[in-house]
Amino acid sequence: MPYVNVQITQGATRTQKAQLVKEITDSLVKILGKKPEHTHVVIQEIKEEDWGFSGLLTDEWKSQQK
Repeated sequence: MPYVNVQITQGATRTQKAQLVKEITDSLVKILGKKPEHTHVVIQEIKEEDWGFSGLLTDEWKSQQK
């Protein structure tokens, strides 16, 4: 039973999330021969203020890019 956890910052639409789930599932079926009905994909949306990289919180980094 494949379990895939996708963590992204908030802002993806329902349509985008549905596409992610479909394409990740399709890839597991195609590449690993997994059954789609046994494949679980969880999308966790994280606030930009709770995600950091390059020494900054994401919201701060985005502010500096403007």
